[in-house]
This record gives sequence, C-alpha cells and structure tokens, in this order.
Amino acid sequence: MTNTTNTARRAGAAPAFPVYLTAAVLARTADEGARVALVMLATQRAGSPALGGALVAALMIPHVAAAPVAGALADSVRRRRLFHGGAVTLYGAALAALAVLVGRVYDLAALLLAVAAGCVAPLLTGGLTGLLGEFLSKEQLTRAFSADAVSYNLAGICGPAVAAALGTAVGAGTALAALGAGAMTGGMLLFSLRLRPRAGGREPAGRLQPTELLRGAAELARNHRLRSVTWASSVGQLGVGALPVVTVLLATKYHASWATGGLMTAFAAGALAGSLSYAYRPVGQRHPERVVLWGLLITGVPLAMVPLTRHAVPAAVLFAMAGFCTGPLFSALLASRERYAPAAVRTQIFTLGAGLKSTFAAAGAAAAGALSGLGAAALLRGTAACQVVAAVLGLALLAGHRPAPADPETDPAQALPHASDRRAP
Repeated sequence: MTNTTNTARRAGAAPAFPVYLTAAVLARTADEGARVALVMLATQRAGSPALGGALVAALMIPHVAAAPVAGALADSVRRRRLFHGGAVTLYGAALAALAVLVGRVYDLAALLLAVAAGCVAPLLTGGLTGLLGEFLSKEQLTRAFSADAVSYNLAGICGPAVAAALGTAVGAGTALAALGAGAMTGGMLLFSLRLRPRAGGREPAGRLQPTELLRGAAELARNHRLRSVTWASSVGQLGVGALPVVTVLLATKYHASWATGGLMTAFAAGALAGSLSYAYRPVGQRHPERVVLWGLLITGVPLAMVPLTRHAVPAAVLFAMAGFCTGPLFSALLASRERYAPAAVRTQIFTLGAGLKSTFAAAGAAAAGALSGLGAAALLRGTAACQVVAAVLGLALLAGHRPAPADPETDPAQALPHASDRRAP
C-alpha cells in the first residue's frame, strides 16, 4: 500500500470529507441566503429597503477587503480546525444577532455588525476550500474539488430560496436566525475535522507581520499558472455578474415574469449538473488550467445564442447549457489553486481569488445596470465576449512564460510528492 494511501487514512480522509462538505454547504447557504434575508428583514421591520441594501453592501464589501488578512491568518495559525470552526461559528452568531437587532437598534450598530461578519466571510468560501489539501490525498483532490464546487452551486440555489420561503412564511427575522443557526452548526462540525497542527516555521496568528499580507498577492503576480487562471476567471465574472440584470430585460422582452428568477435558476442548475458530471468523470487532471480556459471559451457559445431566441423556454435551456460549462471550469479553477499554490500561502491564494471574482462580478452587475439602455441582446453579446476575452487573456498569460527548472518553492506543480503526502505518518 502506498505512503499516500496510508497518510490519507491516518489523517481521517474518508470520514472527514463528508463532515467538511456538510459544514461547507451549511456555511455557504447561510452566506448566500443572508443577502436576501437582510433586505426582507429591513423592509418588514424597519420599512426601509435602503437599509437592507446597505446591510448587504456592508456584508459583501469585506469579502474583498478582508480576504488578504483572513487568508494570511489562516495560513499562519497552528490550530486550523479551531480557527476555521470558530470563524464559521462566529459568522453564524453574527447573522443570528442581526436577526434580533435590525430595526431595533441604531442602524449604524447593525451596519458595523454586518461589516464584522463580512470580515469573516472569506473563510467560508476560499478559506474552507483551502483546507481540502490538508486531509485528502492528491488522488482524491480532483473529485473533492468538484464536490466542493457542488456545495457552492447548492448554496447559490438553496440560500436565496430558503431565505425567501421562510421570510414569507414566518418572517425574515426567523429566516435570518435559521440561516445563522445553520452556519453555527457547520462551524461545530468543523471542530471535529482531524487536521494535523502546523509545525513551527510560521508566525503565529497573534504576531502576523505586514509582509505576510503581500505574499499571496506576490505569488499570484509571479506564478504564471495561478496568474492565468486567476485573471481569466475574474474577467469571465464580468459577464456572469451582468446576468441578473440581463434576465430582467429578457423577462420583459419575452413577456414572462418567471424568467427574471427562472433563467438564473436554470444557470445555477446547469452549473450544479456540470460540477456533478465533472466529479463523476474528471478530465484534464494533469493541466487543470487548460480546463479553466476551455470552459470559459465554451461558456460564451450558448450565451451568444440567447439573443436569437424568441421565447423564454429556449433561453432557459441555453442558460442551463452555459451554466453546465461553468461546473468543470470552477472545479478545475479550485484544483489549479491547490496544485500550483505553495503551501505557505495556499489559503491566501484561495481567499484572494474568491475576492477578485466577487469584485469583478459586482463590477459586471454595475456596468450592466448602467448600460441597460442598450438592451438585452447587446448585453448578452458583451457577456459572451467577456468569456472569450477571458480565455484569450488566460492563454496569453500561459503562453508568454518559458518554463524554468523545477523549484518546489515557486512551482509546486513540479514538486513531488504532493503536499499532503509529505506529512509524517
């Protein structure tokens, strides 16, 4: 039996992953659903949709701003399961507190609490994904990343749906509290993960140096594979971020009110199916960055065809096809970060990458809103063009690099064995 298998078994890989996946789904569902529940709560209790929008912004902006700090702390802390479990638990507690306080205390106090929760949020996305390499073997990671991508897809579908359903049935405060309780449950599950404490050689979290915050960004700048997939996937998100605005315009064009939410649901369902199919039969495991670039290119094809449709149903099919292409793309993106990021800054790479994608998606939504007067067809062509431009950019960043001699510190893809295999049994 190989050393990899022995190490994975001793690290508890088999029981750990279902626990991790359950915790990730609960935490990410709470994160997605909170954005809907906060708007509903501010409207129902305070009569102020504007406050709801401000609360969502307060929750979302730190996803980007806090990503370097959150990632650096996660990479430096020794007791990782306590750190990640505590972070997710605190996020859930903050949501539960907001469920009680919004509309009953000064708005500034609620906004500050939402900002505090947002500072923890990067650890629910890229931060959690960065843990997979700590308890799974190299052979298990490709399917694990596909399953992790499914958790994002499920959260994107279930979070807003749960928030809207509970908010309508029993009140938005109860809905937000339920989401917070789910996140706290996920945090408790993370406490049970059997992650080996880090040995010495890294600064403890309490003595984090300013230079530590720049290491992940510096690695993204000099590592050509990470640079390629990071910027390509981020540029692609410019188009994806515009889709919610586009669906509103399409619903008007087709005279189908259900299309506003239905088209995005079709896109999310397609992404879920794509992630599941890639988990069942992964391809391109040796070069996941190529899967990312091909996925971007192919995603643009069905989106470019939507303007040719005259009814909402064919448009929904094309949205589902586009979403299906993003499933393998996202799984391969996670695999690329794991494979090519040095262990010392791996979590920073995951949190920074997630933050950049969120930023570009928000910029795409803002641009689509500003340009909505151009019409749905023009915006869809622009969305499709973003995927093509992203793929070309990623290819250019890859092609412009000449391979250097293998160095485990700067090019982990050339370092054997895998980081999870190097731990002492």
